[in-house]
Amino acid sequence: MKKITIFGGAGQLGAELRSEFSARGYRVHVFGRSKADITNAAEVEQALAAFDPEIVVNAAAYNQVDVAEKEPTTAFQVNALAVRNLAVACRQSDAQLVHFSSDYVFDGLGGRAYREEDEPHPLGAYAVSKLAGELYARAYLDRPLIIRTSGVFGPAGLETARGNFVEMMLRLAANGQTIRVVEDHVASPTYAPALAARAVDLIERGAHGIYHLGGGSPISWYDWAAKIFAAAGLHPPLKPTNEREFRTAARRPKYSALSNAKSESLGVAPMPSLDDAIQLYLKIRASRLSQRGAIAEGASPRP
Repeated sequence: MKKITIFGGAGQLGAELRSEFSARGYRVHVFGRSKADITNAAEVEQALAAFDPEIVVNAAAYNQVDVAEKEPTTAFQVNALAVRNLAVACRQSDAQLVHFSSDYVFDGLGGRAYREEDEPHPLGAYAVSKLAGELYARAYLDRPLIIRTSGVFGPAGLETARGNFVEMMLRLAANGQTIRVVEDHVASPTYAPALAARAVDLIERGAHGIYHLGGGSPISWYDWAAKIFAAAGLHPPLKPTNEREFRTAARRPKYSALSNAKSESLGVAPMPSLDDAIQLYLKIRASRLSQRGAIAEGASPRP
């Protein structure tokens, strides 16, 4: 039974990785931020020495894209230098490192889905830090597996502090105000459970190097929002906007969809359609909210 260590196990992706590895019979040990600070090299080394895993998965990340422009050092510590810590520790313990990166390493000017061999060109502090993390992994290890993904959303986002795009749209819809979403930026929204399953498939196939695992097809953020509301049976006032009207602190790639052709060439299943992924998400979300309500009702005092 192989032993797996996951850093960032409390996040949307980390929760699904833990579930997927466990379902396949792996021994899984999860480190959250409170148990091991990946920016501390000594803590990382101690954590790996204690569990001695064959595979180390890094699903931890600093992903506040706009805030990173004000605190680039913090973004770099988590997304780059922490990956160096993990890579050095993996080299010492002869463990494989699986690291998750981002579509934001590209500038989005290609106008098509990016392939692994396309040249990165990050546009801001967050993007630079993610690319640097990839470079550190490759600098210290001969066979790391680096998986780039895009717009991750999973049921664990219901519990996390920052949520995800689906939760944001549903929250805004509940407020009843006009919702403006950019129509000139395209990504590959990726369902976290599907991403976790295909990432484990790559690991079990002995893959190494850089692979893309993005959602099933390119779509604008505006059209994604429209799909969410249609699936949820909601009709809020949704209006398109664009990069010129909706300024943000950080520059973002305008077309950062990812091609999964390389992973599919290894026999990894294609991603589910975004429509199917949204339906699955909403079904699980409704179940969890129902369970939460039942627990709260059971805990309430009765006369």
